[in-house]
Amino acid sequence: MTEKRIIWADDEIAQLQPHIIFLQERGYSVEGVHSGEDAVALVQSGGFDLVLLDEMMPGMDGLTTLEEIRKIDKRIPVVMITKSMEETLMEDAIGKEIADYLVKPVNPHQILSTLKRIFDSGRIVGQQLTRDYTTEYRDMVMRPSQKASPEQWLELSFWLAEWDVILDSHSELGLTRTHRDFRRECNGEFSRYIESNWEQWIWSERENRPMLSVDVAGEHVIPALGAGEKVFFVVIDCMRLDQWLTVESLLSDYYNIETDVFFSLLPSATPYARNAVFSGLFPYEISQRYPDLWINPLDDSSSRNRYEHQLLDKLIAQNGIDLPGDTKYIKILDPEEGESLVHRLKSYLSAPMTSVVANFLDILAHSRAANEVLREMSPDEGAYRSVMKTWFAHSSLLKALRAIARENVTVVITTDHGSTIGRRGTKAFGKRDTSPNLRYKFGDNINCDEKGGIFIRNPKDWRLPSFTRTTNFIIAKEDYYFVYPTNFSQFERQYRNSFLHGGISIEEMVVPVAVLRPK
Repeated sequence: MTEKRIIWADDEIAQLQPHIIFLQERGYSVEGVHSGEDAVALVQSGGFDLVLLDEMMPGMDGLTTLEEIRKIDKRIPVVMITKSMEETLMEDAIGKEIADYLVKPVNPHQILSTLKRIFDSGRIVGQQLTRDYTTEYRDMVMRPSQKASPEQWLELSFWLAEWDVILDSHSELGLTRTHRDFRRECNGEFSRYIESNWEQWIWSERENRPMLSVDVAGEHVIPALGAGEKVFFVVIDCMRLDQWLTVESLLSDYYNIETDVFFSLLPSATPYARNAVFSGLFPYEISQRYPDLWINPLDDSSSRNRYEHQLLDKLIAQNGIDLPGDTKYIKILDPEEGESLVHRLKSYLSAPMTSVVANFLDILAHSRAANEVLREMSPDEGAYRSVMKTWFAHSSLLKALRAIARENVTVVITTDHGSTIGRRGTKAFGKRDTSPNLRYKFGDNINCDEKGGIFIRNPKDWRLPSFTRTTNFIIAKEDYYFVYPTNFSQFERQYRNSFLHGGISIEEMVVPVAVLRPK
């Protein structure tokens, strides 16, 4: 440990000599002074790491000394020591950003504990985190297998996301690369697992499979409405589990939060997964009941999500719930629509249920590929989480959620799918008039390299719609993305390291649903 230099200001400093010797024996350099004026002079001279400051000194008292120290150095830690436990005094000291507050009589071990917390907490926390990660990793490294249960895969995915967030603040530990490499290994096994089990899941009854997109509203929105609760249902398009865990703390002061995870439908893209969330139906069933949704499948995604409000209303009615009024729905595509939500919040909360779709992350993912500034701001998942947190912290959505916390309303927050970084191009074969998506495609007689994707000959087997008699789907696995053979190298470079969705990966498919109840 580098020797730390400490100023101890107390008008009875001579009586504290045993304490000073105790600290010196443990590697601290302590300069004792009798007054606040002497303490300020030493801070002015520079080179000190912390001040122990007696609050009751003749002449310049502790709070006045603290004010003078802050004029010189706003960052040096100051520990206030006092005989008084008066609340207003504590608040005054804390308001001036002291590092700690001790009440006399203090003993040497008390001081030592405070110094270790201030100087060594980062190192101690880092050591503990390294031990925790190593221990947990030994258990988790055995999880990715074809024999694992869906619940074990969800637990592993949650663990990966939690450590993503933790390691964002502790890059100095050197665990980030190990964690990233393990996540990539997990995704390889996850793709094989989904390929082997998906058809069985989607054709099984709910009790025999994990929660999918079609189950989210039925298991988290419908029961609350059935119990007579008002519900505010928020779908943040393209939100990953790690991103939710990054912003969850911004709501924890206002709500009791229960977060669950589920598997997004395939393709893990808005037209399929989000319609499934609102309707409780698989895409094939939607295409049969609501063919208008699929009239022109090559239209932009938003055109195939224009009936979300109606789909959810039908789902509520099908569950036998008679609401005391009409439901409401708003889609936030820009800041003006976000401000409209805040300004009209009372009107929305007068309804038995309001649904909100927030498209910021989806827009960011699509815009980033063509914008150098956005790519510079979010070069990897950690930076992307930071961008998401910055948006959410200043968003109209957060303003609305904080206001709703004062009402008797249950909030359900979820997403349709996540996203992943495409790092490897793989060849797709077919006509150029197939869908332009990079992680999944559909069209007549299309195919792909089996190493990087899954070929679906009969879409109905995967409960997907067919647009012609020869419609096929291909869905990318792991971190692959589809590129046509013509000018393959050019387009592979162009789209490499883009945030994409629609394929099979933990980041796209294992996504959160959280129920928030006001404290």
